[in-house]
Amino acid sequence: MAWSDLFAGIAFYLIIEGLFPFINPNAWRRGLSVMAQFEDQQLRNFGLGVVIAGLTLLYFVRG
Repeated sequence: MAWSDLFAGIAFYLIIEGLFPFINPNAWRRGLSVMAQFEDQQLRNFGLGVVIAGLTLLYFVRG
């Protein structure tokens, strides 16, 4: 993997993360307030699920 691939991935992440509050700030704010109510274990499970989904997608895209 080249450094340019890593930086491209980070750039795409920042673009996608910035789209949500740009397009619908109220829904984004409500979503954050809901997540703030989660217990630590729920947040860990959610984070683990996102990591697994990302790794699975990366595996299929990059083979």
